[in-house]
Amino acid sequence: MSDPIKNRYEFLFIFDVENGNPNGDPDAGNAPRIDPEDMHGLVSDVAIKRRIRNYVQIARDNQMPNAIFIEHASNLNRHIMRAHEETPGGYDGKKVKSKVDAARDWMCQQFYDVRTFGAVMSTGPNAGQVRGPVQISFARSLDPVLASEISITRQAVAVDVKGAKSSADYLAAEALVPEDTLRTMGRKAFVPYGLYAARGFVSAHLAEQTGFCEEDLALLWEALTNMYDHDRSASKGVMSARKLVVFKHVGTDTDLEQRARQAKLGCAPAQKLLDTCGESPVVEITKGIPEGQAPRSYANYSVSVHADRVPNGVEVIEIL
Repeated sequence: MSDPIKNRYEFLFIFDVENGNPNGDPDAGNAPRIDPEDMHGLVSDVAIKRRIRNYVQIARDNQMPNAIFIEHASNLNRHIMRAHEETPGGYDGKKVKSKVDAARDWMCQQFYDVRTFGAVMSTGPNAGQVRGPVQISFARSLDPVLASEISITRQAVAVDVKGAKSSADYLAAEALVPEDTLRTMGRKAFVPYGLYAARGFVSAHLAEQTGFCEEDLALLWEALTNMYDHDRSASKGVMSARKLVVFKHVGTDTDLEQRARQAKLGCAPAQKLLDTCGESPVVEITKGIPEGQAPRSYANYSVSVHADRVPNGVEVIEIL
């Protein structure tokens, strides 16, 4: 693999949902996540990372060195055990630091999500912990959203029939009950429309510890721009990636060594680059509909990137 990245990055990821639930809250009956103070919609960082993982898994066939550690319905200790088996000395049951470190390094080399987001691998055989160079904030809707719920009718049921030992027994039981008892009602929660913005951060310092390289970074941008096209479901409605703006710190000093240090540490505060409101934001989001009217599509917004407002030492890249 290539050398770790040498530059600090921030990025602003803007996406929307139409007639769908972008992130259900299990503590609220799987209703869309809402900030109770101002009714703006929320999408957790975990939900965004899950979609990135899912895209990488199908785009790279879940093969090392771009395999996914945190898979659906899997035992994480299986991969941790293999890390010990694949490193010198095998697994001897002794959780000494040198062996744990070797297992952790192997996990970073083989699993994309470990070297990108980090992982807690101190369970089972123990491969330590990794703090990932890529971190993503909760996404927040630009305007309040209305979490709605509708009733739906299911034209069938799935219940056990006492004593049934064959499909014929189930068929006989169906013939003995009223037709209405073979239907059921359900609920479906959704947001009519919401435009969300998530902020991301990429640390060159932490990339050195996990081996996160330029190829990994390119795969991250690829996943963000394409992941919703491969994650369709009835509950999600229509979700679309709308804008991905990346800020790359490159430095300003004429001394190359000092400039490389600036590129690694950064040349401007993250909020200066990522804030979309206030005075002269780099990325400006405005609404083109009358005050008080609820937005119903991306066409109701205008997203502008002002390259002339970018601080010295930072490059702006519009990937989407």
